[in-house]
Amino acid sequence: MANHLGLFHNMFNNLFSYYKTCIDTEGGCMYFFTKSLVIIIGSISLSLGINLFLTPYEILDGGVVGLALILHYLYKLQIGLMIIIISIPIFIIAWFKYKTYFYNSIHGLLTSSFIIDFLKPVRNLVQIDALYSAILGGILVGFGIGLMLRFQTSTGGTDLIAQFICDKTGINVGILIFFIDSIVIVIGGFLLSTSTLLLSIITVLVVGITTSIITSRV
Repeated sequence: MANHLGLFHNMFNNLFSYYKTCIDTEGGCMYFFTKSLVIIIGSISLSLGINLFLTPYEILDGGVVGLALILHYLYKLQIGLMIIIISIPIFIIAWFKYKTYFYNSIHGLLTSSFIIDFLKPVRNLVQIDALYSAILGGILVGFGIGLMLRFQTSTGGTDLIAQFICDKTGINVGILIFFIDSIVIVIGGFLLSTSTLLLSIITVLVVGITTSIITSRV
């Protein structure tokens, strides 16, 4: 028990030290206000994309969100809660191997997961063709992810696993992320339907394009 308390004490001390450094070097309180606002806006966009456009047609995104959606479609489990549970081992790796990633992603993970479940009542408010739903969902999800990435934060996810494998093998991170996302979508298509597979491919492509546009420095 004492060891666990010591671990949490050390974690919070390191977190506090990290934030103090950010205040001293990156613009003080305005830095935290801007980053917090970005996390909230990005999380709302991500959550609306999932709840309004993806869930009505059992469409998947890649990575951790995709796995959480599969569990939701199959067992009616809460999407946000599943994202947190699936992310636990990823963030344990981050704590020991990539602390900066941990600090930059933990708030995005918790905020987006909460808002995804909080906005559950908006599902089925918009009824459009499945193809358009896949595209619009991808745009909103991509915008949310891209906005957070542009301000050096994120919701966490399989990009850390990709980075970890890259460090061990030298394989390009982008290729690894694409490979992981593809596995998630194929598994989802096999467990759910061919429609899910085809629509999810469209969504992931749109997410990738939108994220690239938002994160590009013009």
